[in-house]
Amino acid sequence: MTVTAKQVADHLDALAKPQGSMGRLEELAVALAVAQQNLRPQTKPRRLVLFAGDHGVVESGVSAWPSVVTTAMIETILAKKATSSALATTQSVDLRLVDTGSINPATNGKDSPTFSDARIAAGTADLSKGPAMTKDQFHAAWDIGKAEARLALDEGSVLLMAGEMGIGNTTPAACLTMLLASADAGNAVGRGAGAGDAVLVKKRDIVAGATERSVGLLAVDPVAAIAGIAGFEIAAIAGYYAQAADQGSTILLDGYVTTAAALIAERLQPGTSRRMIAAHLSAEPGHRVALDHLDLQPLLEWDMRLGEGTGALTALPLLDSAAALLNDVAKLSDIMP
Repeated sequence: MTVTAKQVADHLDALAKPQGSMGRLEELAVALAVAQQNLRPQTKPRRLVLFAGDHGVVESGVSAWPSVVTTAMIETILAKKATSSALATTQSVDLRLVDTGSINPATNGKDSPTFSDARIAAGTADLSKGPAMTKDQFHAAWDIGKAEARLALDEGSVLLMAGEMGIGNTTPAACLTMLLASADAGNAVGRGAGAGDAVLVKKRDIVAGATERSVGLLAVDPVAAIAGIAGFEIAAIAGYYAQAADQGSTILLDGYVTTAAALIAERLQPGTSRRMIAAHLSAEPGHRVALDHLDLQPLLEWDMRLGEGTGALTALPLLDSAAALLNDVAKLSDIMP
């Protein structure tokens, strides 16, 4: 039986509280129950998979940081000293890290049981000069993500989150938002991890040029069009979302890069977004465009822009509260004499 928004709203109205008194938490409860197709939705156990990868376009000057930082952060996450690690521990979230294509593979922590070395190549090609990856590489990344979603669900998770780590990855995210959500370069391109004015101008030019190359391909070969401007970790997240939705899991979206991956998943597997809840609105300007295209409303607007799944982890207690509202509050009819 299909669980509709009206059924959930009617259930909430029957609880021992004034109707609508929990405001937006009731809206979230409706979204959660509909996404999970269950009037008694569950949010535990839950898993965050961080997908990492490097981007050749960094060499063209689109980032304030070098690619070596990707590896340093992979090792920091594996050492449980990153922001995502701290928040995941606090929220009782199982965290895994998958390296889809760092330039310099991790040496510290690589033997952790929560780490998977699934490197497709040492970073993508420079999308400012040609396709970022081949179709075969895209499919390989997509399959890595699907396998991670299957693993998470097989091991009992009911709510899935994805995060990313990859210096320069707001550049392909902007390209994908232009291509798949009809954004213009001014709206799609932001400062990422602190780009200055000169870098921002260069980044906009590169994003506009690379996206234009893919526009003509989109109708005839969408995979080739997307592969030309994506990243390994972004394609893996798209596969992760597609598999999670296919198996009926609830998906909590993080920020701009993961939402760009959601655009891919929805394009290649329509209906995936019906399983999604948007955790927050990033400080990156293109994030609003991408969320609007997916018809998703963010829970938080706190100007966060770290990535690593940190926005999803921050919003997670709200989902727990929404589930508790549906599962644990008595009906008014049950307490009235």
